[in-house]
Amino acid sequence: MKPGPMVQSGLRGVTSAIAAISLLAVAGCHSYHVDATVENHTGAAIQLLEVDYPSASFGADKLGADAVFHYRIQLRGSGPLKVLYTTLDERQVQIAGPTLAERQEGTLQIELLPGGKAAFNPQLTPAP
Repeated sequence: MKPGPMVQSGLRGVTSAIAAISLLAVAGCHSYHVDATVENHTGAAIQLLEVDYPSASFGADKLGADAVFHYRIQLRGSGPLKVLYTTLDERQVQIAGPTLAERQEGTLQIELLPGGKAAFNPQLTPAP
């Protein structure tokens, strides 16, 4: 026996709803992230490393000379990156970095250099 028109219509509606939900789930599941690396090439250990980026920050209590620190971030909003740390002689250093935007992804290398300087090497998708 063949289903009536009401049952066929109901099945099409359920099938359409499932397809729409599946598409939304697939489209909304991409998680944008940036793999950040901080390399200490200042010639000495540093303390109280903090990397501020739009809406959050990360850091470490200490980072030895030539040490490398990895961290994965997710950008929320747009704004400048800033690096702060304290040298062994208690001097506080603040360095302005590039502007980052929500939904960018890729890698960001931060190389801390002598004299309170830094080199930033962002390999990020263009800002939306």
